Amino acid sequence: MIEIMPETKLKMLAVKAKEKLTYEDYEEVFIPKLNQLIEEYGKITVLMYFDENFTGWEPEAAWDDTKFGIEHRNDFEKIAVVGGPKWVEWATRIGAYFTDGQVKIYEASDLQAAISWVKE
Repeated sequence: MIEIMPETKLKMLAVKAKEKLTYEDYEEVFIPKLNQLIEEYGKITVLMYFDENFTGWEPEAAWDDTKFGIEHRNDFEKIAVVGGPKWVEWATRIGAYFTDGQVKIYEASDLQAAISWVKE
């Protein structure tokens, strides 16, 4: 499940990932909001917070994430990835090579620092 966090403001999208992310999460929530912000602001910033109950992606959701990231690799100024299992950190480090924006990884306890960074 993905939910838009109240910290979302202007060109910054903050989302919380819980349990398993689904195709519907991407098609109905995440991608439409990303597209809206990119259309409105051009380059955007994103904070992705993985809570302690996050277990991964459905295959279709993982594909949507990868495809969108590659297609829009020039549309991100900053991406903050917060929390999640260790494999999320490694996947983020690999994915960072495919975007022109800055990517930072934060521990879950540093959520406020990550929010501040993407807002700068």
